[in-house]
Amino acid sequence: MTEDRRIARTHRLLQEALISLMGERGYDILTVQDIIDRADVGRSTFYAHFKDKEDLLMASLDLLQQDLTQRQRKAHTSSGPPEQRVLGFSLFMFEHTEENLALFKIFAGPQSGVLIQKHFHLMVATLIRSDIKMLRPRSPDEGTPTEAVVQYLAGAFLALLRWWLEKRPRMTALEADALFRTMAVPTIAGIYVDSSARASRRKG
Repeated sequence: MTEDRRIARTHRLLQEALISLMGERGYDILTVQDIIDRADVGRSTFYAHFKDKEDLLMASLDLLQQDLTQRQRKAHTSSGPPEQRVLGFSLFMFEHTEENLALFKIFAGPQSGVLIQKHFHLMVATLIRSDIKMLRPRSPDEGTPTEAVVQYLAGAFLALLRWWLEKRPRMTALEADALFRTMAVPTIAGIYVDSSARASRRKG
């Protein structure tokens, strides 16, 4: 087994142990010892890869953020109208949740702990902030603060995701995403215009 494969295997064992223990006990009370006992990995091996359990958790969530960012970038470069290009991460997030229901019920549920809730909010807010950078306020002199819009939409997305997980398990990812966009896109369109489209009209 090559070094890279050994490292990947160690990371996978530790991440799987963390997630399974979170489902059983919650995140906050877990210790590194709990995790390495479940993964059957030595303490020195754990600390060769991660600083603490928070570092291990962030490594697990960073993979999701990378996938969401790639999906968003693809949406940004599409030729569709602005309402299709903004919030390009949302459908992928719902689809990924649908494919990993048990995992996301742990991440989005009460046993996840404050740290995970904050990280999820920060992740979604970062993606939305990137979308809004493509836009310009309709009324520059009386514009709504950008960060207020970012926080509002991030909170709405995560609240809808939790509601979907808990109350509407029969709703598909596509339907959940359509519901989110039905509420979110008009909010964005009422405050911003697409700067690239406006520039094209001036040139014409």
